[in-house]
Amino acid sequence: MTELETELARLILDELDIAELRLEDIDAATPLYGEGFGLDSIDILEIALLVSRKYGVELRSDNPDNKTIFTSLGSLAAYLAEHRTR
Repeated sequence: MTELETELARLILDELDIAELRLEDIDAATPLYGEGFGLDSIDILEIALLVSRKYGVELRSDNPDNKTIFTSLGSLAAYLAEHRTR
């Protein structure tokens, strides 16, 4: 994983208190929804707020690319790498 992917994985695990998943079990292709992180729409909203504060990237609920952005850890990291201001 890239440094950003690892940082995001830690952030998600810590902030959402996901105890059943370990950092060693995660890679860039790990899905955010369903299997993988097992997040739901409320969790995704929390991640969007965290990302906005930490990286200066606004992730709006009406963004037509959200399905792609939140497909996996790697897709979220790629979007942040391209759009981050911090």
